[in-house]
Amino acid sequence: MDQTSFDTMRVAACDLNGQMRGKRVPASYAPKLDKGAVRMPLSALNVDVFGLDIDDSPLVFETGDADGIMRATERGMVPVPWLDTPQPLALMEMYHDDGTPFDGDPRHALKSVLARYAARGWSVMAATELEFTLVDDSGDRLEAVMNPQTGRRVASAAVLSLSHLDAFDPFFSALYEACAAMDIPAQTTTSESGVGQFEITLNHQDALKAADDTFLFKALIKGLARKFGFAATFMAKPFMTDAGNGMHLHFSVLNSEGNNVFNDGGDKGTDTLHHAVAGCLEAMQASTLLFAPHANSYTRLVPGAHAPTSVCWAYENRTAAVRIPGGPPAARRIEHRVAGGDINPYLTFAAILGAAINGVEQSLTPPAPMSGNAYDLDLPQLAPDWASAINLFEANPAIAAIFPKELIRNLVLTKRQELRLMSEIDEADHWKTYLSTA
Repeated sequence: MDQTSFDTMRVAACDLNGQMRGKRVPASYAPKLDKGAVRMPLSALNVDVFGLDIDDSPLVFETGDADGIMRATERGMVPVPWLDTPQPLALMEMYHDDGTPFDGDPRHALKSVLARYAARGWSVMAATELEFTLVDDSGDRLEAVMNPQTGRRVASAAVLSLSHLDAFDPFFSALYEACAAMDIPAQTTTSESGVGQFEITLNHQDALKAADDTFLFKALIKGLARKFGFAATFMAKPFMTDAGNGMHLHFSVLNSEGNNVFNDGGDKGTDTLHHAVAGCLEAMQASTLLFAPHANSYTRLVPGAHAPTSVCWAYENRTAAVRIPGGPPAARRIEHRVAGGDINPYLTFAAILGAAINGVEQSLTPPAPMSGNAYDLDLPQLAPDWASAINLFEANPAIAAIFPKELIRNLVLTKRQELRLMSEIDEADHWKTYLSTA
């Protein structure tokens, strides 16, 4: 963006809950973003979902709440279409004063995982499918969104309904325009199985940019919805009796010649694909905390509710947690279907891609692919509740092979604090915390 077209700008990094933490700064900062012009406490990326410091956090009480240096990522500045005043956003990363990356920064965690692929001469291509729900939060309880055409509340699901899309056409037209301005490759939009629920797919591309786009897209959806008089949420379960919101990650891996290392010329896929699947399965239960990071997340993980809860894989089977879609062999890929829409994109990408490369490095072998309905089979399950998920994440060796010790420690402290605080809030009011933060 032309620096003369704005007076101030935003700088922001991603915290452990997938929230933007940063500042509004003068436009004169733009040329200095790589030179340490912006400083921020390291602890700012490791606050809880309420924005509170973590009790007994070493970042606060052992280091005196030291500052880190914010540096611009390679993404560059993007416009912020949900604001009335032109004010671009620069995605940032956190570093220590000596230039080393701060291990509590989720984006650094993903970059470390991708470096393991790069060491083999490989690059990861990824795409996400994101479900979200349009809602009315103007009262004391969350309600279905108003249909802009009729002025009445949306009363039922409208799976793949074009007329339902038509009712919200001004919003979606503005959304596509905003995505183009932000260089977010939005593809297909569909009306989904929940009341006011929609899904948008983002295009297959470099995995780090895909994670950036997913992070930015979530902020865009929430901000833009407000301009149209309603709210948008990625809460895993906005309404207890309705469909939940999920996030599916598709990925493939290219070698230095640009060939897909999962492609064996047929439907089965290569040994490398099977090793990657085995790694995903091995780390899946212990990664539950990242796929279901909030109290509300566990209301979605119910067998038979279109959210995979069994640790299994299959070819062309949407009840499986890991699915190998059909299609041309050259496009062979893994679809990881477990995560809710309320995830931190960087941590979720890191968990899935890190588990996959663990499997490749260890030449792990998966069990036989399942067939039938996974909900009807006796299979290993994800962590059953939030507390169990926290404990598993803290102690699992597969997780330790993916994430730095500092991030594991900080996330565990964060989630245990949230677990305690959310237990003091009536479950019927959890949406007031998670509507805009999930």
